[in-house]
Amino acid sequence: MLLVPAVYSDPSLKVGFYKRSCPAVESIVRRTVRRAVSRNPGIGGGIIRMHFHDCFVRGCDGSVLLKSGPGGKQSERDHPANNPGLRGFEVIEEAKNRIESVCPNTVSCADILAFAARDSSSKLGRINYAVPAGRRDGRVTVFDEVTDNLPPPTSTADQLVANFARKGLSADEMVTLSGAHSIGASHCSSFSARLYSFNGTHDQDPSLDRKFAATCPRPPRNGGGRDPLVPLDSATPNWLDNKYYVELTAGRGLLTSDQTLVENSLTRKYVAVNARYGATWTAKYVKAMVKMGSIDVLTGSQGEIRSSCSFVN
Repeated sequence: MLLVPAVYSDPSLKVGFYKRSCPAVESIVRRTVRRAVSRNPGIGGGIIRMHFHDCFVRGCDGSVLLKSGPGGKQSERDHPANNPGLRGFEVIEEAKNRIESVCPNTVSCADILAFAARDSSSKLGRINYAVPAGRRDGRVTVFDEVTDNLPPPTSTADQLVANFARKGLSADEMVTLSGAHSIGASHCSSFSARLYSFNGTHDQDPSLDRKFAATCPRPPRNGGGRDPLVPLDSATPNWLDNKYYVELTAGRGLLTSDQTLVENSLTRKYVAVNARYGATWTAKYVKAMVKMGSIDVLTGSQGEIRSSCSFVN
């Protein structure tokens, strides 16, 4: 187990926030996550991605966990960027229920998600770190804000750099956090435009490995059809490590937003360093995850502590 000291940027969050009010919280989350990820490693990648998607829309306030409300008003959770791609909602809810039974109305869902992302990194990559806590849960979730804030899988490196900069993250931190694509999978629909031309032939994008054509069928012109999952990192799909960057340097990035990192002069150098020095990437990953986890957090009397992560109180 690699324990990396973390540096964080928001002084309103602190390590050991629940030491007195709910001392068992982190062990409860850890056991719940490890049990779920042992059954299905893909859940771990889904939880890490869920934390990212949460923090980039309205800050790290657990808004991505909220289900759509009455009257047909759709939530972030229902956006195509999150549904069906994100996995692990039931794990967060299970952890919340267990915590509520011993520490009612004390621990936020936003903090549970941050702990769970760390525990997924630990289970799948032996990367452990201290998580500053004290986040409060948001009461608002807006479907359209996902489009406005989350970078799509077709993003170029310049677009990714600009998107992350708006959240206070550097180009190096963007490339570092992209390493979470070392685990998990993507639906074929996320990269089919690279695989098929409009007339249905293969290799519209010559930089994409032809092997993916055997897994992903040509999408019907009228939509629908099968949409299989493909590992984002074919080398070590269930292990969080720097092999993702090695794959990129070999031209095996799955999404446009992956492969673009080696086609841009600024981000290419970060990819090269991460591919060569695994321990360096791990240390940067920890710092970037903690920094990301402090984006626009609600603290003090802001927001609320939800009783259920899926609904506001």
